[in-house]
Amino acid sequence: MTTPEPQPSSPQPSEPVSKDRAYRSPAGIAGGVLVLALALWLGIDALVAGDGRTPWAAAAALLFLVPLVAAYTVRPAVYANDDRMRVRNPFRVIVLPWAQVESFRSGYSNEVFTEGGDKYQLWSIPVSLRGRKKAARREDRRAAGQGGQRRGLFGGAGSLEDGPVRAETDKVMDELRDLLEARKAAKTSQGEVTVRWAYEILVPVLVGGVALAVLLATG
Repeated sequence: MTTPEPQPSSPQPSEPVSKDRAYRSPAGIAGGVLVLALALWLGIDALVAGDGRTPWAAAAALLFLVPLVAAYTVRPAVYANDDRMRVRNPFRVIVLPWAQVESFRSGYSNEVFTEGGDKYQLWSIPVSLRGRKKAARREDRRAAGQGGQRRGLFGGAGSLEDGPVRAETDKVMDELRDLLEARKAAKTSQGEVTVRWAYEILVPVLVGGVALAVLLATG
């Protein structure tokens, strides 16, 4: 009598990973693209048509300026899911599990504070004082009964706005606070804060800056 061979146990389905929500600054990206286009146009023209030391200075300036402009305009982003948030700032990437986040604060900039007392600025979610003033005026008009009802797509009456009128970046911070409150105690939200320096930005900026300084000093 033969004993049946043990069958391999079926793999347990892994817990689904929630999709990241991305928060970026459209105005910052648009401005950065325009500045980068102008810098590349002028730099390439100097490389092609320049003489003497001009092409070398143009190459060093491009190596210095292009990563620097991209770091402050196109690169910043905040990604958040049910387990953690990832903050991509100009020169660092910070991964913060929700269990390690203590609070968010909004003043002249939006910031996240960790349980260990560290503070990180959210570059991709800039505070708009103009947006806050505009939202406050809309809220005042609504409270006075002047702007509570919106016009529909074809001129008909729309629905009333729910809740107080908020600036767009303040709405984003409200979403992050709600996510923190809902997920801080979750098992999948545990872990340590990690910080990685963006050497792909720092190295060319440093090399280009040193080369440009040497060329200008010896010119």
